[in-house]
Amino acid sequence: MTVESPAVSAAEYTDQPGAGDQPAALWDDGTAAPEHAVVAHDEAVAAAEAAGNSAVQNLSPAFPDRAAWGTASKLRAWQVEALTKYFETEPRDFLTAATPGAGKTTFALRLATELLARGTVDRIVVVAPTEHLKRQWADSADRVGIRIDPMFKNGDGMFGRHYQGVAITYAQVGMNPEVHQKITAGGKTLVILDEVHHGGDALTWGDGIREAFSKATRRLSLSGTPFRSDTAPIPFVQYAPDEQGIRTSISDYNYGYGRALKDGVVRPVLFMAYAGQMRWKTRMGDEMSASLGEQVTKDITAQAWRTALSPEGEWMPAVLSAADKRLTEVRRGVPDAGGLVIATDTTTARAYARILQQITGERPTVVLSDEAAGSSRISAFAEDTSRWMVAVRMVSEGVDVPRLCVGVYATSASTPLFFAQVIGRFVRARRRGETASVFLPSVPGLMALAASLELERDHALDRPKDADDGMYNPEDAMVAEANKEDRASESLLEVQPFEALDSQASFDRVLYDGGEFGSGGEVGSLEELDFIGIPGLLEPDQVRDLLRARQATQAKRAKGRTPKDGMPKAAAPAPEDRPMYQTIKEQRSELHRLVSIWSRHANEPHGAIHAELRRISGGPAVAQASIEQIQKRIDVLRSRIGGRR
Repeated sequence: MTVESPAVSAAEYTDQPGAGDQPAALWDDGTAAPEHAVVAHDEAVAAAEAAGNSAVQNLSPAFPDRAAWGTASKLRAWQVEALTKYFETEPRDFLTAATPGAGKTTFALRLATELLARGTVDRIVVVAPTEHLKRQWADSADRVGIRIDPMFKNGDGMFGRHYQGVAITYAQVGMNPEVHQKITAGGKTLVILDEVHHGGDALTWGDGIREAFSKATRRLSLSGTPFRSDTAPIPFVQYAPDEQGIRTSISDYNYGYGRALKDGVVRPVLFMAYAGQMRWKTRMGDEMSASLGEQVTKDITAQAWRTALSPEGEWMPAVLSAADKRLTEVRRGVPDAGGLVIATDTTTARAYARILQQITGERPTVVLSDEAAGSSRISAFAEDTSRWMVAVRMVSEGVDVPRLCVGVYATSASTPLFFAQVIGRFVRARRRGETASVFLPSVPGLMALAASLELERDHALDRPKDADDGMYNPEDAMVAEANKEDRASESLLEVQPFEALDSQASFDRVLYDGGEFGSGGEVGSLEELDFIGIPGLLEPDQVRDLLRARQATQAKRAKGRTPKDGMPKAAAPAPEDRPMYQTIKEQRSELHRLVSIWSRHANEPHGAIHAELRRISGGPAVAQASIEQIQKRIDVLRSRIGGRR
């Protein structure tokens, strides 16, 4: 039996449901495969090469000439690599950490068909975070000949004999682990734990998963973000101490965003950051104001951020309008490109939808829950060509809508885990050249997460008590100690009713590949349109070159610009015309930003980088350094960062 190779290259191939999941006609041990299987490697590759589309071209040179599993024209290189590693030892537990959009579902179902064909297992249990993902898994499994029941309820006790397994949620397992223990122990079971970090979401969930699946024949754990924002242990994941003695998770196979981007498997991401002036009222009736993104205390930042997200002000309509303009530009090259707004709650989601309808003249899809109606709306949006969907958190993880190209991060959630899950909805590539664009508030926490998108992290069970997210460094610890007095005001504001009074948006900058571009500008200005108008189909290097060119254009434009009265533009105040503490404060912020960027690329801790800068440039620690000493360190880092590009 032979099938014609699809007319796409491996780089263009995406994790569409059912694609790349068919097993070979004969396995390596000579076992006959199911009737729906495809031909072995040589025939498949020959057919692919005849069309000029061989996935072998994407395999690492370290791979043997003969690709494993006879599906080189179907599987991505990393999937073949991971399968090869798995079957070298066939472990009981295997953790695969692959960036969102890389094709974890394809990999898992390909492994499942192999284990079923070999007789290693005879039933499959898929555990997913949401109801929608249960149905998504069942649909994908059905396309490769595995019948999974996503409608199974704990009260059913056992699935029907016409199924080969069930798809359930972590919550179902936590409510009644005995039911799932019986199913698992009743046969040779492969348990697929999708987004396994959710196993630590609640104590009952973790305990239930251990009880239910401790007797499983095989367990495959999957995660696009194999870390948590807390120290709750993840079931069936191994931990070992790192160089600092902190116990971190060990992935059996890891395929990070950086490598996936080089392989053309995921899209590069443009982060479009927007600042602006915010004004709100306290419980005592006092009015407060702040610029979004300026260096202020955490509580003021949180209140300014919340003001920006209020649909009653001008910030959200301006940003949604800019995002829609970007979507229009992207749709010139990607006609079915869609946009997604992630909202904090149902009230604001409905308000954002009304604003989008006024902007576009088209009613957006609104998804407010993880119930059947919400799932059907997501599925319908994935198949049509409408412009926008507005959702409350539930589309943040695992949901497969490959046409999403533009996003608006309109939520106050800021943990590394949640941020990575949201961005994962936009990076799934369908063909080379697609670029994702995510609009977000210009606040320090989000800017740091955007700048460290390519950073691969493991889940840590231990961490220094002063670390917010497991990335501890001495400089930050000193700053935290100095800011202790701010915490009292933070706890006070938590009990105060909040009233957003006014918000104005302004374009801040673009973050891409660890660099920053743009010098700010008003909404609708040439400075903003320079970046919103970047074509939606460009190779990553082309995006970088175009950003640099537009940055240079803006610099020339600003240099020659004169006010409307025709008088030459006044020179900016010299540093000595300002209070020294303001200049030093800005320099320290810039230095910390550059240290974070270099730490990510050089894989060095912040403290070590600061120590090296002191050795090279001289002077005391940052807290005691002068303007000239800090500037020397900034110049050193800028030279290094510029030299790697």
